Amino acid sequence: MLSKELEVTLNVAFQSARQKRHEFMTVEHLLLALLDNASAIQVLRACGVNMGELKKDLTNFLEESTPKLSKKDDRDTQPTLGFQRVLQRAVFHVQSSGKKEVTGANVLVAIFGERESQAVYFLDKQNVARLDVVNYISHGISKIE
Repeated sequence: MLSKELEVTLNVAFQSARQKRHEFMTVEHLLLALLDNASAIQVLRACGVNMGELKKDLTNFLEESTPKLSKKDDRDTQPTLGFQRVLQRAVFHVQSSGKKEVTGANVLVAIFGERESQAVYFLDKQNVARLDVVNYISHGISKIE
């Protein structure tokens, strides 16, 4: 089950992608939306992420590379397979750990499974690895202490 906070994050991300007439909802849209999700923000800050730079990188990438629907096209924004895999991975990991609720922090861990994505590239550019995120979530170990 998704936390209320994560549901709001996903809804805002879809609305934003629709408003910009983006044909696809990508892993990068998801990471950008997580920059406004409290549980993900806490983890990203603990990992030393420059939030402004990450937001700028993601926004520029999405504007430059996401196909747009024409005004005449009445199709809705569609989630990519990568986007779907990230959410499925997050749900699976939470269920296997015996927890009940998927948070933005769990989705952040799951994003690292999409190794070829620009989202992971931008996290790597900020020197954030999956292990850093997991260490903070599981043990409270911050990179910036």
